[in-house]
Amino acid sequence: MNSRTAAPGKTRICPHCKATILESAAICPGCQHHLRFDSKAIVERRTQPTFSALRVEGSFRNPQAGTAWEYSVVVSIRNDRGEEIARKVIGVGALGNNESRTVTLSVDVLAPTGSR
Repeated sequence: MNSRTAAPGKTRICPHCKATILESAAICPGCQHHLRFDSKAIVERRTQPTFSALRVEGSFRNPQAGTAWEYSVVVSIRNDRGEEIARKVIGVGALGNNESRTVTLSVDVLAPTGSR
């Protein structure tokens, strides 16, 4: 099987969870399913520089007895001119008394093969 080389930033739809993902991905970052078997891509992926450019984690708790809090988790991406290029509601829900949620946001960067 030949390794496919995708243009940087080109996307496709994950057949499992229907998320928009990078065409170069061998594993969906959302549902973690393997998308194809490509031994060359697996070896390249192991040696490819990858780092987390941003990781933020925060928790919130409802301390009020008898009152439910509703919440929405929204992620927005802006370009270098400050223009919003994407906005997604990731999840919504409600917190009862003394319930809490922890939200983690990470931006993982994959360097293209050959850019080292």
